[in-house]
Amino acid sequence: MTGSQLYYLVRSRTDGQYLVAKMRGQGTQEGDRPTYILTFTDHADALSYLNTHAGELAEHFAVEAIAPSQLSKLMQRWGYTGIGMVNDPLIPEVEFLERQRGLG
Repeated sequence: MTGSQLYYLVRSRTDGQYLVAKMRGQGTQEGDRPTYILTFTDHADALSYLNTHAGELAEHFAVEAIAPSQLSKLMQRWGYTGIGMVNDPLIPEVEFLERQRGLG
């Protein structure tokens, strides 16, 4: 990814929380499970994901762009394990990268 490329995130208009994926079967409590912030490479892909998988709720979310240099700080602030890069928003096909290994 080049420095000028952006990540697109989905955020709740209601409470400001980001759209995340939590791994099943890991951790005994909800807060113990690894949490990955879902990221998209294109604004349209993020909208497509919302409309396909949560069409009735799509209006409650906004898509925001973030530079790669800001993503690490955001992940640290919110305590995310890593990112879930959505490669195909319709299936969805997601590649999970952990901060320490895949993101530096």
